[in-house]
Amino acid sequence: MPVQPSAPVSRTLPRRAPAFSLFLFHFLLFTFYFSLLTVLLACAPQRPPEVTPPSAATREVPPKVGLALGGGGARGFAEIGVLRVLEQEKIPVDLVVGTSVGSLIGALYCDTGRVLDAEFQAVAVSEEDIFDYKALALLSGGLVKGERLEQFLNTHLLHKTIEAMKVPFAAVAVDLMSGRAVAFERGSVAQAVHASAAIPGVFVPVEFGGRLYVDGGVLDPVPVDFARQKGAEVIIAVSIPPGPPAQRPGNPVQVALQSIALMSAEMGALKAKAADVVITPDVGGVPFDDFTQKKRLMEAGEAAARQALPAIRVALANKTKRVPVGVAP
Repeated sequence: MPVQPSAPVSRTLPRRAPAFSLFLFHFLLFTFYFSLLTVLLACAPQRPPEVTPPSAATREVPPKVGLALGGGGARGFAEIGVLRVLEQEKIPVDLVVGTSVGSLIGALYCDTGRVLDAEFQAVAVSEEDIFDYKALALLSGGLVKGERLEQFLNTHLLHKTIEAMKVPFAAVAVDLMSGRAVAFERGSVAQAVHASAAIPGVFVPVEFGGRLYVDGGVLDPVPVDFARQKGAEVIIAVSIPPGPPAQRPGNPVQVALQSIALMSAEMGALKAKAADVVITPDVGGVPFDDFTQKKRLMEAGEAAARQALPAIRVALANKTKRVPVGVAP
């Protein structure tokens, strides 16, 4: 019996799952790119680490302090007390501008820059050194020549010219020809102070350089504006209030002195408002021409200055600058 061939047996190979193949493809692709990136990063130049530069050292630059000393006759000796406190508290005075008696006090201080010297000289000033009455002077426009005042300054000051003084100084007077206030910043100290303190109607006008000059208090009783022009960044003004006369004015000189004192004090109070700090000593009832109460006046100036210290320190702090070390302000 013939043998029949058996039926062919079909065999099928097992298939890989499509998801596994896709995973394997992406894995190999990721491995390739990761290896390539690693090689590229290894070959790239290394960037140096960032270094934060140290902050530059700085220093404080204090503001330039100017003192504007107003007029006020004998009551102006209170300004010595103000200077005393500033020196004691180590508040520097870089320049002084004075009007009338303020120019006298300013010159006595700026001569050496030491309050003790100014105080010593101020105590030595007498009424006769200020008011050297001469009858014939009336024919020249006043009763007082002012020669004794110049003589006193030339005798007692170490420096005879303004530009030679230890502390920068200026004296304010009024040019009668132009009607303008001017500040003397060079030349004879004695002549400049004389012109600044030449009360009109009392002093003979001061003549030099072809001009006539009278008391700076006529237009600028507290010279804040000139202190600013000279470069002061913080201005301390001393404004002397008017005082009552010792007695009822009984002669032309007394009438003129009291009238000018009232006018000058009122104008000075307005001018002083432009300063950073205003010091107004309580001079009480000391008359304009009373030179016997200097100690009391100096103490009044000292008390007023101490009251103003907080305001002075705030003004100084607000205008203090910080600049890099080695750099000019």
